[in-house]
Amino acid sequence: MARSRLTPEREAELYAAVLDLLREVGYDALTMDAIAARTHSSKATLYRQWGSKPELVARAMRHNKPVSIGQIDTGSVRGDFEMMVARTDDCQVEKDSALMRGLFHAVHDNPELLEALRELLIDPELNGLDEMLRRGVERGELAADNPALAYVSHMLIGAFAARQLVENRPIDRAFLAAYIDAVVLPALGV
Repeated sequence: MARSRLTPEREAELYAAVLDLLREVGYDALTMDAIAARTHSSKATLYRQWGSKPELVARAMRHNKPVSIGQIDTGSVRGDFEMMVARTDDCQVEKDSALMRGLFHAVHDNPELLEALRELLIDPELNGLDEMLRRGVERGELAADNPALAYVSHMLIGAFAARQLVENRPIDRAFLAAYIDAVVLPALGV
C-alpha cells in the first residue's frame, strides 16, 4: 500500500484527529466518513494510506506513544524501568489508558483491530520489554531461570487495569514507580 504522500506534520495531525474522535465516540461508532470530515480528507485517501479503520487506529495509537520500551537502555534493569516511568506523562497516560480500555473492549468483536493493535502497538512493546530483560540477564542482574521473567508484561498490564478497578483512580507516574519498586523489581530479584 502506498503511504508516501503525506508530510509527517499532516500525518501527525490526522492521527491526533483520529484519537480525538475515538475518545469522543468510541471505536464502534468511529467511521472513516467521520475521520474524513474531521481531517478534511477524502475517504479514498484514508483507505489508500491505511487500508482499514483498524490499521488507521492502531497506527494513530503507535504514533501517539512518545517512547518505545525498546529504545530505553540505561545499562541496568532498574535504570531502564526508572527511565520508562520518567518518560511517562501523567495526563497522556490517563487519556491513553481510557482509550486502551475502550479499544480492549472493542477487540472482542473486531479481530482485525486486535491483529492491528498486536502488530503495531502491543508486540513491539512486548519485544522491547523482552529485550530489556534479556540484557539484564546477560549483565547478570537477573537470573535466567527466574520464573517472574515470563510475567513482567502481565504485572505491568495488571497495574494499569487494577488501579482503575480497585481504586477508581487513573494510573500516574507516582503509582507506576511505587508499583515497579514494590512488585516488579522484587519479583525479578533486583
